Amino acid sequence: MALMQIAEPGESAAPHQHRLAVGIDLGTTNSLVATVRSGVASVLNDEHGRSLLPSVVHYSAHKAPEVGFDAQAKQAQDPKNTVSSVKRFMGRARRDIAHVESLAYDFIDSAEPVNTGGGMVKIRTVAGVKSPVEISSEILKSLRLRGEASLSGELVGAVITVPAYFDDAQRQATKDAAQLAGLPVLRLLNEPTAAAIAYGLDNASEGIYAVFDLGGGTFDISILKLSKGVFEVLATGGDSALGGDDFDHRVSCWAIEQAKLKPLSAQDATLLMARSREAKEHLSQHGQAPITAKLKSGEFVDLTLTTEVFCEITRTLVQKTLGPTKKALRDAGLTVADIKGVVMVGGATRMPQVQHAVGEFFKQEPLNNLDPDKVVALGAAIQANLLAGNRVGDDDWLLLDVIPLSLGLETMGGLVEKIIPRNSTIPIAKAQEFTTFKDGQTAMAVHVVQGERELVSDCRSLARFELRGIPPLVAGAARIQVSFQVDADGLLSVSAREQSTGIVASIEVKPSYGLSDNEIAAMLKAGMGHAGDDANRRALREAQVDSQRLLEAVQSALQADANLLSAAERGEIDSAIGRLQALILSDDRRAIDDASAKLSKCTDEFAARRMNRSVSKAFSGQNIEKLNI
Repeated sequence: MALMQIAEPGESAAPHQHRLAVGIDLGTTNSLVATVRSGVASVLNDEHGRSLLPSVVHYSAHKAPEVGFDAQAKQAQDPKNTVSSVKRFMGRARRDIAHVESLAYDFIDSAEPVNTGGGMVKIRTVAGVKSPVEISSEILKSLRLRGEASLSGELVGAVITVPAYFDDAQRQATKDAAQLAGLPVLRLLNEPTAAAIAYGLDNASEGIYAVFDLGGGTFDISILKLSKGVFEVLATGGDSALGGDDFDHRVSCWAIEQAKLKPLSAQDATLLMARSREAKEHLSQHGQAPITAKLKSGEFVDLTLTTEVFCEITRTLVQKTLGPTKKALRDAGLTVADIKGVVMVGGATRMPQVQHAVGEFFKQEPLNNLDPDKVVALGAAIQANLLAGNRVGDDDWLLLDVIPLSLGLETMGGLVEKIIPRNSTIPIAKAQEFTTFKDGQTAMAVHVVQGERELVSDCRSLARFELRGIPPLVAGAARIQVSFQVDADGLLSVSAREQSTGIVASIEVKPSYGLSDNEIAAMLKAGMGHAGDDANRRALREAQVDSQRLLEAVQSALQADANLLSAAERGEIDSAIGRLQALILSDDRRAIDDASAKLSKCTDEFAARRMNRSVSKAFSGQNIEKLNI
């Protein structure tokens, strides 16, 4: 009798066939791609033997974007069209970006109205308006091509790392960028957790460890428990707007002050920032570093930055990392004495003052036996290899990650009811019952928020949806169960169910700053070369949707109350409806908007009459003395 092979979900159909998967560290300053070959995780180099890919993209008018070292070489000459540190802009509006006034880019806020008051910031380039998602996708595409070239085959997927403190909007933007780059995402993995995987498996470590991750643009601290193949994240903290870039900015400001420079042009500011970064990196190995630059303004900078001065001007930045560190320990219910080791991650941890501060706080020397630039990518590669089904030897280990920020709902009075508290292990699902506020209420608005504050106004709005069809009971009688589910990537779906009828409404939270599936599909089809066309296409679609909604509302009103109109008024409205219906599928957005405005204007009086009728009907037969007005 022949044997039949059975493959479990997620496993290779042929055990001898190694499925090609990679781990990607999508960094603020540099990015890397790694994989597992012959049971060993290793970083993949480019054709010149370089492991790091600078996270820089340069746009020009008539050719494809340049990424990495080629783009970095254009940064000083063409700063407005050369984007670096784009990770800091992911899922963020202009007002959320630190030091925005000193950046050379031509920022524009999305015109799309969202719950939080503005969409994801975009950058105007000679190649059109680009979102951080599109820019990041170019970096991911380069890493995908490097992986496919190194491994001589198509990738089945990638594990992409994100800062532990990335919120839902930033995580969704990262997934959108991967989709745009043609990369199937096996999982989003927190950077400190990836580092712990690489360090723990490489050193066979057990115990409680702190992962101190200071990258180019973000800071994370995670407390993890490693025990017999189980990686449990006990607590996380950090600052998504603190990193090596801020140290560069302090050095640049110091140089401007010392050289008594006039306000700098965008090109000179970019050049000076680059020289400041070089000086910072030089100080990791030397006692002093030169800062020299000939500016376009004719001014010349010739300074020497010492370790002592550097430590003094960046002291507050180092101290800012210790606040979240203390809080993470409190959240985990631990003290410094409970920490067996401190793993240093991120290129910015090479700075001597950071090493000293961490060692002094934890009362032990930090662990540095793995390259802090590579450790995150290596851990992601190990996780990708496992998720691809390439189980080898003793790779059966369990990863228990946590959610970084609490998730909840808005309740009456603008208060937040937390459903899933921060540091809950994911994946997770929780439910809670709510009820109606008014008699006869037949619908409920569900507003999903994220954050630690008690007022909705102080938290980030994630999504809104409505549950309709609630039985018209007295206030407090209805029972609505709202369920939250967070997947392994830290992404959220919410559903609401009315218990007596079984009516359900749900939503996969697509954050305010994320991109819609239609936008992603359109951008893929356009081949990334026509961002302006994509923006126009989205605006047209929005106009069509809004017009369709207006048509349905007017037609519904006519069915109910057409007798409120004279023949001439009805004819005018019918004419406006016909014109809008004829235009609604056209490509002329201006004509659609004009037709919608005309229909809206000619139905204003009709809407007022309907309101008067509703009010009269409600009060008909009532004794005014008994009404509580």
